[in-house]
Amino acid sequence: MSEIAGRDPSSPLVPRGSDHSRESRAAIVTGASRGIGLAIAEALVNRGDKVCITGRNAEPLAEAVAKLGAGSAISVAGKAHDAAHQDEVVAKALEAFGRIDYLVNNVGTNPVYGPTLDLDAAVVRKILDVNLISAFEWTQKVYRAWMKENGGAVVNVASVAALRPAPGLGVYGLSKAAMKYLTEQLAVELGPTIRVNAVAPAVVKTVFARALYEGREAEVAARYPAGRLGVPSDVGNAVAYLLSDEASWITGQTWVLDGGATLKGGVE
Repeated sequence: MSEIAGRDPSSPLVPRGSDHSRESRAAIVTGASRGIGLAIAEALVNRGDKVCITGRNAEPLAEAVAKLGAGSAISVAGKAHDAAHQDEVVAKALEAFGRIDYLVNNVGTNPVYGPTLDLDAAVVRKILDVNLISAFEWTQKVYRAWMKENGGAVVNVASVAALRPAPGLGVYGLSKAAMKYLTEQLAVELGPTIRVNAVAPAVVKTVFARALYEGREAEVAARYPAGRLGVPSDVGNAVAYLLSDEASWITGQTWVLDGGATLKGGVE
């Protein structure tokens, strides 16, 4: 990807699996103690990269680091939208790895379900703060700390709710639609040395999305042409690809990861 690997971006790419001389790169993945975030971290570690994962609670993060391998991962607990936490993570990642080649803005919240205008404005602000503003802040800080001088790649985890109105998920969808726009804007502003993309998953079998399928998984999956719901590795592998040299000509895109569900007019 770009100049960060010390090559001409137009030169032939070496398949990652055969690049034994490739120097290990480093990533920050937010909201990665479980689910999609952990799957992203696993995909990066499995190809030889280092990761700094974040989350609210230290214990599940420690369990995630043990699973990833202490030599490949570190963790920092805190709230993703807290500025002091962001600063601490960036500093510790640089201290541990000496670089931050990749950033994955995965953290998200959706504490409410129902008509948009029934929501309290404070709840709306919290959703936007966690899902959107924090992604801006993380990107800004990693850019200033490393990527501005060295290049890199960012992936934002959006949602199919960003693509069209989603009854009951209006403000969540609003935050993810804004993230999609932020992705496109930053791709224009930061190219060619920094690529910025997003993924937009449909229902993935995680604790976060459990209310959308629990007790009726077969019914929900029947609406997907692929015949099943997503699993975290579906997203993890896609993100890892976007954070790879093989994706060096992809920027400003939002990849829909939905098992074909949006082809049939929407998802849960």
